[in-house]
Amino acid sequence: MKRRLLICGALTLVVLALISVGLYTLMNSRTYQVAGRIVSRVDTTDRVVALTLDDGPGERTPEILKTLADAGIPATFYLIGSELAAHPDQGRAIAASGNEIGNHTYHHERMVFVTPGFVRDEVERTDAEIAKTGYQGPITFRPPNGKKLFALPRYLSRHDRTTVTWDVEPDSGKAPTTDQIVTETISTVRPGSIILLHTMYASGAPSLAAIPRIARALKEQGYRFVTVSELLAR
Repeated sequence: MKRRLLICGALTLVVLALISVGLYTLMNSRTYQVAGRIVSRVDTTDRVVALTLDDGPGERTPEILKTLADAGIPATFYLIGSELAAHPDQGRAIAASGNEIGNHTYHHERMVFVTPGFVRDEVERTDAEIAKTGYQGPITFRPPNGKKLFALPRYLSRHDRTTVTWDVEPDSGKAPTTDQIVTETISTVRPGSIILLHTMYASGAPSLAAIPRIARALKEQGYRFVTVSELLAR
């Protein structure tokens, strides 16, 4: 009997471990979710890419907009609802600049093991803040840190919303330099890639400095920058 109990206990631990690994993989997958559309890259042979900028808006917004304008490229800003509420002028500036705005939740919390009501509140409160900016284009959605499980994909699927992740993230890891960000982007980008950079806060200075160099190098290779919605339309 004791041996049987030990075997059952071991099997239970194995099953729990497998479930944990499965949930972790599902939570972090950039290419799969349990319901609705998820896009990390568009399958195309055309040399087009989308630059996406997460978080904010904040006081660095004018500098970011000037950098994009000087580089002659658009970006899709995935903005946080609470920061939009705190910095309405910066949200309006992004909308007025002609760049695209996406939804990055209201509080930037990980959207795993959350209730449907929590999901609805996070998404719809942010939609309301985006509307206040005057932006009238399509609004795609990006979960904070790309994490999602069940409630979020089901809500997005019911409301015909697309989850946008990425396939190029050169500023992840331990404080990469501008040179490293540029090199990784150029070496990993493909036609239809979605590039993710974090430029809104002080720690994002190397990423912001990388934008002109990335734009110049990719344009020299024949790439054209588009917004996420333009990329998805392909």
